[in-house]
Amino acid sequence: MIPDWLTERRDMVERQLRRRRIRDPRVLSAMLAIPREEFFPTENRVSAYRDEPAQIGYGQTISQPYMTALMAELLELSGTEKVLDVGSGSGYHAAVLGALTARVISIELLPGLAALARQNLEKTGRAENISVVCGDGSEGYPDESPYDAISVAAGAPDIPSSLLEQLADPGQLVIPVGDFDDQELRVVTKSGGRITWRIATHCRFVPLRGHLGWR
Repeated sequence: MIPDWLTERRDMVERQLRRRRIRDPRVLSAMLAIPREEFFPTENRVSAYRDEPAQIGYGQTISQPYMTALMAELLELSGTEKVLDVGSGSGYHAAVLGALTARVISIELLPGLAALARQNLEKTGRAENISVVCGDGSEGYPDESPYDAISVAAGAPDIPSSLLEQLADPGQLVIPVGDFDDQELRVVTKSGGRITWRIATHCRFVPLRGHLGWR
């Protein structure tokens, strides 16, 4: 039997997001509108709305819905920004960001996943303001910098200097930092040439691979 995906999405928003104090109405609307199941392998779509990360192939995962919503909310997007999304995965996080802002550059290290993200964004009608590029996300994507906001969906040993350099002033960066098993989700703010950061929560992401990530 085919699940009632709209009902699944509504339950996700109410039980996983609102109950955990996700309050931004634009984030909640984006999460309700975007068909998360379309960003999953066909054989694993039953996992699309579970409150947990899930496998998407290539040894990678898609974050649990709450973490996607939290990271988007922490960026405090108004709708006019240019955003760098590091770690495209299957494209879902980029789709959410694309619903919240003017332009998204999404970068993915693995060519197969980058191609999958493009395909998923196209078939869901979300590709218009999102570009997926294949490259080392730990080094950012200087061709389109500076970015008003940067979202990193992989755990780094430290905040890559390249991302700080490509962040606009003022600008906001959300990134997990720590070791392989435990990270802090940091909210980094650049303002007046000064860098400050705070810890939003603790988390566990796949490692950020690349020159300025885990090798």
